[in-house]
Amino acid sequence: MWIADRWEDFEVLDTTSGEKLERWGDYILVRPDPQVIWDTGYSMPEWKRKNGHYHRSAKGGGNWEMRDLPEEWTIEYDSIGGRMTFHLKPFAFKHTGVFPEQAVNWDWCGERIRKYCEQKGQEGQMKVLNLFAYTGGATISAALAGAHVTHVDAAKGMVGWARENAASSNVPTDRTRWLVDDCLKFVEREIRRGNTYEGIIMDPPSYGRGPKGEIWKIEESVFTLIRESAKLLSREAVFFLINSYTTGLQPAVLAYMLGETIASERGGSVSADEIGLKVRRNGLILPCGASGRWQRDS
Repeated sequence: MWIADRWEDFEVLDTTSGEKLERWGDYILVRPDPQVIWDTGYSMPEWKRKNGHYHRSAKGGGNWEMRDLPEEWTIEYDSIGGRMTFHLKPFAFKHTGVFPEQAVNWDWCGERIRKYCEQKGQEGQMKVLNLFAYTGGATISAALAGAHVTHVDAAKGMVGWARENAASSNVPTDRTRWLVDDCLKFVEREIRRGNTYEGIIMDPPSYGRGPKGEIWKIEESVFTLIRESAKLLSREAVFFLINSYTTGLQPAVLAYMLGETIASERGGSVSADEIGLKVRRNGLILPCGASGRWQRDS
């Protein structure tokens, strides 16, 4: 398992009975987690000192119970290229604006970007495409490591939030391009334009809608997306990363798709595994999805 274990401003403190106890900077949150099927009690005192608790509704969705939790606050992460600042706020369906387990992927991409830039002797020359880019964690990390990043997400509000995070993280304005678009349609247009990238990152949702109501179902569309996106890799392409929170897309499935669409033609190596976060109370590694990676051989 690939573990995001370099956080200082975030940690999972405990897990039990379908919930996880987390520290986000100075604040303690309790959020549901379907992986937590065990009942190990509430012995940690932080359970009683929570600032926010998301209660899931039997009818779907849920609501936040607040206790001295501000409307917005920030946390930081030391990425390969520099310190990242994230603006957090509790919003619909339990989220805060950051998926902390993704830090292990930010670091993996950042290391390859930094090495590429060092070999070329100039930053900003490596082009990276980030699809389903959410609030910009991968975008900011890649830009700070030295890449020029095209950030694509179908939700205008998420793109605005990402731009705010990038500004707070002191990302040079000439390192990013921000687009509100349907990801597959954007990829198809980029193919027709003849544009290419040295790195591609994608974190497709299980289900979603594009800016014009386009329906996305990952099981029906992900292979096509990977196959078409692979056409955008340049001759000097360094990496391709896909992440998934869909339980049906196990690491072996991600590895197979990357092998068929990229490694079979370009060589290089493919790896895939679960990603996770360490739990402070007992050292458990909490699984948080799966990632597949292709990289060019050195």
